[in-house]
Amino acid sequence: MTVREDDIRRPDGSPGIYGVVDKPNYALVIPLDGDRLRLVEQFRYPLGERRWEFCQGTAPDLASVEAKELAARELREETGLRAEELIELGVLDVAPGMSSQRGTVFLATGLTEGEPERELEEQDMRSAWIHRAEFEAMIARGEITDAQSVAAYMLLLLHESRQP
Repeated sequence: MTVREDDIRRPDGSPGIYGVVDKPNYALVIPLDGDRLRLVEQFRYPLGERRWEFCQGTAPDLASVEAKELAARELREETGLRAEELIELGVLDVAPGMSSQRGTVFLATGLTEGEPERELEEQDMRSAWIHRAEFEAMIARGEITDAQSVAAYMLLLLHESRQP
């Protein structure tokens, strides 16, 4: 991650400064098995709280990795799951007013269980299957607040509405 301040010129000609956070792009995966979604729960340092969300992450050391390959890697690392199929659902901008980071959302189906291969920062991570109705209730109760996960779920709903 890098943080920079760019000197800019506004449309009216006045000078200004624009702060930008540059981070590698990420992949987010929605593992779906029937009516169940697989979520992970982990401590999010900036919030000082544990949060439920879909598995997601970057590979700063592998910035040129294709999004689909990154998605398969994140799914395996965080949940232990392997997917027969990864379907791209769309792209999300994390915080376009301050960050260049973008994420590609995938739907994972045809899932096989395995052992997670978590990174050091993920050692306290939990993973669980949650029924869709409960997932939606958790959003409504403010228990799932990760904007990327909520937006990704909307992409899933749109994808499903287009299916015959």
